[in-house]
Amino acid sequence: MTTPEPGTQRLRAPAHRVSRRARSWWALRSGVGTVVLLVPQAVAAFFLPEVADVLLVTGVVTLVAGVVHLLAVPRVRYALHRWEVTDDAVHTLSGWLRLEWRIAPISRIQTVDTDRGPLQRLFGLSSVTVTTASSSGALAIDGLDADDAVDLADRLTRVTETLGGDAT
Repeated sequence: MTTPEPGTQRLRAPAHRVSRRARSWWALRSGVGTVVLLVPQAVAAFFLPEVADVLLVTGVVTLVAGVVHLLAVPRVRYALHRWEVTDDAVHTLSGWLRLEWRIAPISRIQTVDTDRGPLQRLFGLSSVTVTTASSSGALAIDGLDADDAVDLADRLTRVTETLGGDAT
């Protein structure tokens, strides 16, 4: 196998998708967010009838935007979100309006964390956060199957332990 000349190697999408259940998790979060915005509007319209017409309009706009968000964003995020761990680096691609492509060398990993909020637990999901010696912040892989997240965290922890050093 030949090594590509410097500057000719192209980025490719990371190999792995997040769990299909992440779409349901993202949709539920979107729905909850919409309800959180609608409830105060409805309460205010009830107690302040003089602005009820304005609140009705803002409520309809909130509802329409919430439904569009609920239907579109989980599908787009699922289509785009990818992750991969190679021998040299952790690769992530995430976002839905603004895509963020992150590559962190294994040698720069400082900590590996897993997180399972209540809604994630409901769907059997987890997130893995890889903190590096980078000013750009940690890499997050959201929407992984809970078992896959544990395996990934374990793998990254074992690999970084073998490297030694302080990852700076």
